[in-house]
Amino acid sequence: MGPAVKGNPLIIFVILLVVSYIIGEFIIPKYALLNLLNLVGIIGLIISLAIFFTSLNLFNSYKENPIPQANTKRIIKTGIFAYCRNPMYLAFISFQFSMFLTFENVANLLSAIGLFIWINHYVIPIEENYLREKFGDEYDRYFHAVKKWMFI
Repeated sequence: MGPAVKGNPLIIFVILLVVSYIIGEFIIPKYALLNLLNLVGIIGLIISLAIFFTSLNLFNSYKENPIPQANTKRIIKTGIFAYCRNPMYLAFISFQFSMFLTFENVANLLSAIGLFIWINHYVIPIEENYLREKFGDEYDRYFHAVKKWMFI
């Protein structure tokens, strides 16, 4: 049995994406942004998708299940995981934020903030404790060598 994470971040991400669209289109007014920010948002969407699929491919190549509650057999330390301990979560949050920049939907911004708070304070600590208990010093070395969010 893997970490006791409550909820699946991918499912929560998709639900927030749909709810943000509905709220942003029909309830909350849009606030026009600079065209340059719209372009930055489009680039962010592309980068987010690249990060997500790169991470997913690494999980598949190591025959690991990306669902947080799954039991893991090894720590993936290659590819994007050599630069960021949580690239899939980074992709979810940056995708939501990029949706805000692209479509000027404030609900996407609020979803990105809420998703970040939930993942950073409730999902990742549970996963880190599980990995620390399972892999000990190997995970501690990885934890200290690689940043949680790539730049932070």
